[in-house]
Amino acid sequence: MKIICPDCKEKAFLSDDFTFVKCDRCGFEMTYGEYVKYIAHKDARYSDILSDYKEKNY
Repeated sequence: MKIICPDCKEKAFLSDDFTFVKCDRCGFEMTYGEYVKYIAHKDARYSDILSDYKEKNY
């Protein structure tokens, strides 16, 4: 699955089982849980994602 890399804003890869996110262009790589927290803290528009993520305990 393709998503946007939070660092370089290019396409990144999200594994089919949602375990990790990786960007071949800039080398960004982390687990999906870390990724959700990272983008939520990096961009205020996504702050609700973090609260939803905590509630559902992905």
